[in-house]
Amino acid sequence: MLTDNELPPLQSLVVFETSARLLSFTAAARELGTTQPAVSQQIRMLEASLGVALFERIYRGVVLTDAGHVLLKTTQSSLRDLRDVLQKIKQKPKSQRITVATDFAFAAFWLMPRLPEFRRLHKDIDIRIQTSQSEMDLVSIEADVAILFGEGQYQGYLTEKLLPEIVYPVCSPKLFDEFSGFTNLTDLVKSPLLRLNADMGQKWMDWESLFQLNGSQWQPSESVMEFDNYTLLVQAAISGQGIGLGWSPLLDDYIQSGVLVPLSNFTVQSNNGYYIALPKQRAPTTPVTVFLDWLKPK
Repeated sequence: MLTDNELPPLQSLVVFETSARLLSFTAAARELGTTQPAVSQQIRMLEASLGVALFERIYRGVVLTDAGHVLLKTTQSSLRDLRDVLQKIKQKPKSQRITVATDFAFAAFWLMPRLPEFRRLHKDIDIRIQTSQSEMDLVSIEADVAILFGEGQYQGYLTEKLLPEIVYPVCSPKLFDEFSGFTNLTDLVKSPLLRLNADMGQKWMDWESLFQLNGSQWQPSESVMEFDNYTLLVQAAISGQGIGLGWSPLLDDYIQSGVLVPLSNFTVQSNNGYYIALPKQRAPTTPVTVFLDWLKPK
């Protein structure tokens, strides 16, 4: 049995098939756009590698040996299949890719759970997601679409508000029952609060702002856990380690499933939110337009 390394080159099989089909090295050379000596050399090398004669040289031409007939049948079938596959690949529309830049929270809690629906509707568009917690990093990424949290003012970008910032405390059902539903701000002060540390320049709602918008000055809790990653904060809230701030609609799926309980009576809203940001210097491509139509609330 021949190993992969011992298989003859594809070009020599093409030369053989053409020569065997036309029964002429000269005619084969003409069809392949080469010379008769070059064809003869390819055939000699192929016969040497196989250790068997494929042609009998006769006056003004060649005839196939038994081995040549066997090889011709298989070669023609294989080359035909190969041509069909290559033609299908060539005709297949190329997938279109767009790059979306956003932060970890939006990607993990809002975008990723919804992307299977987009892929089902638009199988020819691939989505590449790049994430960072730094607003400066996200703005600097060469993305087709950026989804940024803030006030919506980004130099060099056209922006459109996608989601407003609506915030309320969230906790596990067990912790909710333990504190009898957190009926007032005093209950919140007595409970373990989970804090998200924002990078410089970020304008996430924090506990101080939530208390102030609810008509109270900030009173620090005795037990506060701090996180640099919102995903970890959410996991801590789910496991009952404290109360976190929940952004709507990022945590809607967790709330609807009962994994987290919203303390809706403390809900506040700011002028911030998630904004679609598109580079001014280039017009949106068709895949970008399709993605944005799907992304925006109906």
